[in-house]
Amino acid sequence: MSANDNQSLIQTVDLQKNFGKLKVLRGITTSFSKGEVAVIIGPSGSGKSTFLRCLNLLEVPSGGNIIFEGIDITKEKHNLDLHRRKMGMVFQLFNLFPHKSIIENITLAPRKLLPLSKEEAESRAMALLKRVGLEEKRGAYPEQLSGGQKQRIAIVRALAMQPDVMLFDEPTSALDPEMVGEVLEVMKDLAAEGMTMIVVTHEMRFAKDVGKRILFMDDGLIAEEGPPDQIFRNPQNPRTREFLQKVL
Repeated sequence: MSANDNQSLIQTVDLQKNFGKLKVLRGITTSFSKGEVAVIIGPSGSGKSTFLRCLNLLEVPSGGNIIFEGIDITKEKHNLDLHRRKMGMVFQLFNLFPHKSIIENITLAPRKLLPLSKEEAESRAMALLKRVGLEEKRGAYPEQLSGGQKQRIAIVRALAMQPDVMLFDEPTSALDPEMVGEVLEVMKDLAAEGMTMIVVTHEMRFAKDVGKRILFMDDGLIAEEGPPDQIFRNPQNPRTREFLQKVL
């Protein structure tokens, strides 16, 4: 997939990120299409999460370009809040507000940023809570929920903004094994509904079953990318083969 493809929702061109003298991203050129589920895999320290965080400018790139919906967000003056509204993000550690109820966590951003009325925001929130089977938790607080429930709420909170793309940064890595499945099921449902998703994960079964394209990152670069069958059954890069032999 060419980074010059005008049909792309997101394009990166020679994207770089340095932390001091440490080069974490060393020139990533790729693109993501509307409706695509792209899964990024690779060893720890390869730059996967940094790449994801650069896409919504939680990390400011050191070089290169990010074009989102036709706008170069690294060069042109733009409304950062507007950009982030369109790009939902789910983190490894939930990032829910502990002092706010679940319904308040979900409705805060839509009421402040869209803005929706309290009634509109709560109606949207309840529909999403029902979708993930947690409508009875509307008045609960994060500390009263399991890890899997918290992550499902984090997904709902991002969806409440009706983003054009969802970014998932290792959304199951902080969960107990028995809670992983309930979060992955929500993500599978989103993929089936056509949500554009870019997922950093160590869940190889999810990558195989749900990913439309797999990107293998190593040492700050995309070492190999392609459809799941190609990457998992016949990887071309020796580093990809070495990694998969360890994790499969």
